[in-house]
Amino acid sequence: MSFKLFELLLQASIYTVTISVVSILIGFAIAILLSGMLLSQRSHLMLPARIFISFFRGVPLLVQLLLIYNLLPVIGINVPSIVAAIIGLSLCTAAYQAENLRGGFASVPTGLVESAEMVGLSPSQIFRRIKVPIALRLTFPALVNEAILILKASSLVSVVGIVELTRMAQDLAGSTFLPLQLFASAGLIYLVINWIVALAGGLIERRLPGVPR
Repeated sequence: MSFKLFELLLQASIYTVTISVVSILIGFAIAILLSGMLLSQRSHLMLPARIFISFFRGVPLLVQLLLIYNLLPVIGINVPSIVAAIIGLSLCTAAYQAENLRGGFASVPTGLVESAEMVGLSPSQIFRRIKVPIALRLTFPALVNEAILILKASSLVSVVGIVELTRMAQDLAGSTFLPLQLFASAGLIYLVINWIVALAGGLIERRLPGVPR
């Protein structure tokens, strides 16, 4: 296999990484909101969050992507394929991250929250300055694992017309008749990307406040 083919795979991997990173960040923001709704003890907030999480955890990602891609034009929203793909991945990862964060928030020591209330911190300040940092620290390994899963799952966005790493390998294999070499190279690129994510996650985790080095 020529270096030109490998270079095309590397270029396609940029789409994979970009879509994954943006989706993970958007999903994390949604997950914080969802986990807060789950812990609110208010039925009108808990029920929508539970329905959202149940749907996006229970329906295969491939089906979610196809639903979103075909639904948006029906309701009058025309967006590029890459936007539809990011929306699908973001909503899916938000459901999983919300469950991870919910466990982290539930593990925040009650005494610490009560101490914060005694010194006059408002509920929003307690949430931002105490609950979120502690929950993030406790759930960080699970969040890194979810990021790796989304990076691998991003191969499914090819169904909505995105030429990411896996789709590029498929297209090149069809035209060059070198499927073994191309898919092996794509697998190697995925492995390196995920290894870097895992390594970076470990380094960040060791530097989080309160985590022993």
